Amino acid sequence: MGSPEGRFHFSIDRGGTFTDVFAQCPGGHVRVLKLLSEDPANYGDAPTEGIRRILEQEGGVLLPRDRPLDTSRIASIRMGTTVATNALLERRGERVALLVTHGFRDLLHIGTQARQDLFDLAVPMPEVLYEEVLEVDERVVLYHREPGAGTPVKGRTGDLLEVQQPVDLGGLRGKLEGLLARGIRSLAVVLMHSYTWAQHEQQVGALARELGFTHVSLSSEAMPMVRIVPRGHTACADAYLTPTIQRYVQGFRHGFQGQLKDVQVLFMRSDGGLAPMDTFSGSRAVLSGPAGGVVGYSATTYRAEGGQPVIGFDMGGTSTDVSRYAGEFEHVFEASTAGITLQAPQLDINTVAAGGGSRLFFRSGLFVVGPESAGAHPGPACYRKGGPVTVTDANLVLGRLLPASFPCIFGPGENQPLSPEASRKALEAVATEINSFLANGPCPASPLSLEEVAMGFVRVANEAMCRPIRALTQARGHDPSAHVLACFGGAGGQHACAIARALGMDTVHIHRHSGLLSALGLALADVVHEAQEPCSLPYAPETFVQLDQRLSRLEEQCVDVLRAQGFPRSQISTENFLHLRYQGTDCALMVSAHQHPATVRSPCSGDFGAAFVERYMREFGFVIPERPVVVDDVRVRGTGRSGLRLEDNPKAQTGPPRVDKMTQCYFEGGYQETPVYLLGELGYGHKLQGPCLIIDSNSTILVEPGCQAEVTETGDIRISVGAEAPSTVGARLDPIQLSIFSHRFMSIAEQMGRILQRTAISTNIKERLDFSCALFGPDGGLVSNAPHIPVHLGAMQETVQFQIQHLGTDLHPGDVLLSNHPSAGGSHLPDLTVITPVRAHPAIWGLGPPMQLNILSTHQVFWPGQTRPVFYVASRGHHADIGGITPGSMPPHSTMLQQEGAVFLSFKLVQGGVFQEEAVTEALRAPGKIPGCSGTRNLHDNLSDLRAQVAANQKGIQLVGELIGQYGLDVVQAYMGHIQANAELAVRDMLRAFGTSRQARGLPLEVSAEDHMDDGSPIRLRVQINLGQGSAVFDFSGTGPEVFGNLNAPRAITLSALIYCLRCLVGRDIPLNQGCLAPVRLVIPRGSILDPSPEAAVVGGNVLTSQRVVDVILGAFGACAASQGCMNNVTLGNAHMGYYETVAGGAGAGPGWHGRSGVHSHMTNTRITDPEILESRYPVILRRFELRPGSGGRGRFRGGDGVIRELLFREEALLSVLTERRAFRPYGLHGGEPGACGLNLLIRKDGRTVNLGGKTSVSVNPGDVFCLHTPGGGGYGDPEDPAPAPGSPPQALAFPERGSVYEYRRAQEAV
Repeated sequence: MGSPEGRFHFSIDRGGTFTDVFAQCPGGHVRVLKLLSEDPANYGDAPTEGIRRILEQEGGVLLPRDRPLDTSRIASIRMGTTVATNALLERRGERVALLVTHGFRDLLHIGTQARQDLFDLAVPMPEVLYEEVLEVDERVVLYHREPGAGTPVKGRTGDLLEVQQPVDLGGLRGKLEGLLARGIRSLAVVLMHSYTWAQHEQQVGALARELGFTHVSLSSEAMPMVRIVPRGHTACADAYLTPTIQRYVQGFRHGFQGQLKDVQVLFMRSDGGLAPMDTFSGSRAVLSGPAGGVVGYSATTYRAEGGQPVIGFDMGGTSTDVSRYAGEFEHVFEASTAGITLQAPQLDINTVAAGGGSRLFFRSGLFVVGPESAGAHPGPACYRKGGPVTVTDANLVLGRLLPASFPCIFGPGENQPLSPEASRKALEAVATEINSFLANGPCPASPLSLEEVAMGFVRVANEAMCRPIRALTQARGHDPSAHVLACFGGAGGQHACAIARALGMDTVHIHRHSGLLSALGLALADVVHEAQEPCSLPYAPETFVQLDQRLSRLEEQCVDVLRAQGFPRSQISTENFLHLRYQGTDCALMVSAHQHPATVRSPCSGDFGAAFVERYMREFGFVIPERPVVVDDVRVRGTGRSGLRLEDNPKAQTGPPRVDKMTQCYFEGGYQETPVYLLGELGYGHKLQGPCLIIDSNSTILVEPGCQAEVTETGDIRISVGAEAPSTVGARLDPIQLSIFSHRFMSIAEQMGRILQRTAISTNIKERLDFSCALFGPDGGLVSNAPHIPVHLGAMQETVQFQIQHLGTDLHPGDVLLSNHPSAGGSHLPDLTVITPVRAHPAIWGLGPPMQLNILSTHQVFWPGQTRPVFYVASRGHHADIGGITPGSMPPHSTMLQQEGAVFLSFKLVQGGVFQEEAVTEALRAPGKIPGCSGTRNLHDNLSDLRAQVAANQKGIQLVGELIGQYGLDVVQAYMGHIQANAELAVRDMLRAFGTSRQARGLPLEVSAEDHMDDGSPIRLRVQINLGQGSAVFDFSGTGPEVFGNLNAPRAITLSALIYCLRCLVGRDIPLNQGCLAPVRLVIPRGSILDPSPEAAVVGGNVLTSQRVVDVILGAFGACAASQGCMNNVTLGNAHMGYYETVAGGAGAGPGWHGRSGVHSHMTNTRITDPEILESRYPVILRRFELRPGSGGRGRFRGGDGVIRELLFREEALLSVLTERRAFRPYGLHGGEPGACGLNLLIRKDGRTVNLGGKTSVSVNPGDVFCLHTPGGGGYGDPEDPAPAPGSPPQALAFPERGSVYEYRRAQEAV
């Protein structure tokens, strides 16, 4: 990499622990340097120190640290930094105030209303970034042509708007002056619909700057995209982080003469492009560090491997980053970091909580790796600072890390080598625990050696890291095995061969600078400027000219900015994008037309329609040709080519590779002699047979047995991954294999879910992800379930077991069953469950459109030698409509089951391999024969989604078949039993601990609780603990009878609520399967509200009674006070629209925590529609959405507050509410006071206010307002006993995970 003008080019990656410097020196050679990011005893700034050392070494002249550096020999400095990420994680940004439209002061606190962790009763959530809130008196709404409406104005999307209230700048001035007086200098301004009408934000911003605020972030400038919640978070992050970045940049400048005036200084942004120092902003900086690594492998590995798609695998100390490159960067436009959702272009870098520092545990017979991390301090046990045992320690015990290759920077004095003895001692403690379990557990087994324990943890860690890679590739329709694994980062080289082998990859590529690849990526990156604006035009011939004009204007803007930075036009390229979606869906894709040239039926900029259809088909397996396409955003990405090239190639081989030393490494089967090579001594053409270690100053590469490494002509390491030596796994319990099978079983359910989401057509399944997929044993017992939708937990098991008993021998290969009846394990009728028995040599069903597949003949046996199914797979999806008395099949006033839609007790959806379209169509239309009811209102979506469910089940069968092919039927079935036994053990341990605690306090082993539905129906529970067995009887005797309305809850609902509560009480991740219920005997009186007659209405039981069952169980155990106990179901509709939402409330307080305000709790976690989307698609105005102060119960720990939500109607409609806790308050615990009841008010246009009660349907007119007050949570402890001052949040609240895989999982669990 030459520097023809004789000056230095520095590329610096300032990470959290180390700073890497990659310098292109005069004369064409390269220098690299790694130093600590924080070392205040020796230097103030690591990048400046790195530059100083290299200038000093190259010039041979001493450069004192206390003098600014001469910049005459520095041509450019490029930097990636974690300054913004760390400030966000540690909440060390600027003091910020939020200015938001009146009525929305708590909008960003409420956010999507979904909680982060389904099973954590304390509901930990990231704190907001702002310190104070000012409400701005202003309002802009979409123009609706109502009587008395003002003159419309046109927004930049093309939409017409009405300014209902101009900004009250006079009233705002005094409030802003008060903020200044309190020392706040940075503002985030977030006003409704500012993405299209920015004038109000601009007026507020001008006033703020006039008054002296040093930083003002307008959401309309930070990211002009629809949806106020993520846009608001983005503006807050910008106001919070940009001043911090600017301070860092100023400090960096002061280390150089002239403050770098004549040096090109560029910073890496989250989107993989470089930006000038002065324009580097907080909201675009959070992935600045890891983005360099993606650019690095895209510019090196992808080219070196001939354009084969690449998976980036960057394994560090606390986490691992996974990404993909196949010729273009994969971006996401909304993602969360440290709990803050940012709406900005970001590389799709998926961070999982598994790294070298991930801690190792043995829990209830299961090997567990992470997510807790040892961090940099104290670090792993081998760091000599008393740290816990980690993955790094396991590798050290196995001989895969050599202490002599590490600098002596460990120990209290930071002057000692790594300590293998400390690693062995820490791991021996875990091994003792494991061997005690093996000797005394349910299946006594031989003890494991220390090396076998270490190897087990490494294998479990590898399997944990494979899951996100599978998810990342399969989410977009790609096969993981078709990729090259590009490995970089300090810890990845020890795991690369095993990861690639597990994923079926045959090549691992490790760049010679893999330990500094992010710094190298900075050297190879381009300067990028992006321009984007919102749009709401249809993608149709009549709009193509407008789209071309807008793209041309943005393209010109990008070119002008890059030319101003010194790029000639010949080095500037632009790429145009349109953000497209099918009308009526939320699944928008940002598509480029660079591979689709313009036609006579497209804009001149390219055939974006063809690009959209091609990508939609690849990712989702179908298209919707009859549906119009809408343009949400117009975007142009301008790139200034840097011209920097990598020319520093290493020497060719001069003989056989020299073995630096021999060592002993442990692999499956024992220790093997392992040669050690130094990377710097290897030349082009050298081939190294595994096992061996390749070491350089920054990383250790393990070439496993059966693999071969070779040095490429560019000096990189390419490893050909051979097949793993066959190993025998028996049916006897092996805790290592148990942990691996646990991941594999969950992966099967997850991959089924990906297929279902990709191939389904309805919004409920494709976008809201309201579905579950599961794997069951031969007895119908649940083995694995994904995602963890609370109301589905365990419920499908009842459905599968009912079919086994009901059909008996009338179940044949080629049959697929459909069921939704409450007495057959159903929850409510819209949840349709499709069940497929697993059979050998599975043929893919011929299902007709949208999948053009052929029917293959069926077999007469399910598996060789087996006349009954060996396993079952099932998928349950919520269908938007299956008929009944109201659209959506969720009537608030149903009194019998038939009014709620089509009923399937045991229906053969596929019989003999043939999809029964005619019969299922007739059944879906059957409710129309009942007076007052309708058949399904969306047959096309029903059929499409049912086909998708069958396809998802077929994927599960394929994966189970592969697992059986690898291990054998007896082994796989045995481990299904073992994993269920593991869950059973965890629940028994929890029940014993609870009983022992009560016994120690002289309390009885029987606990009880009672609560009521609003109609007075009691829910009574008595729990009897058997301490010796670790079992319990949950007896609901005394619970009220079946009710005339729809609050009846099928037995499956109580099972789901019980599994949910048991998981919450265990307090850590356990397999959620049939084993959870094995220690429990459940008594539910027949004919009660919890086990009603077959024809009882149940829709309210699913969404309301389920919450009360949870309140009663948790109350009996004294775990926490009651949460709001309601989902607050609101439906509105008329002839041309329908809308449904559930609304947050207050969470109950508990021992050590205040209840969270404005959040969903327990059996639901549904996200709420963004206010701007709500107003743009439905004839309503959201007047208020804020917390309801004082509604949480008082106590030593306060209950969470409910919310107030006001909807103003702009058209006639039917409003339906289905709610609870309007009469009985959510209870407090141990002296805590109850939370406030909810309240449903209708304020008529003439001023009358009407209490609607808890359940009703009412006609509303334009000008009417529905005002919903949701319940608060109960308090915990005596209110007069002051709560302790809040301490620092635990490290777990850092929320390190991110990326599209994480967002997908969050969305799945937000149902």
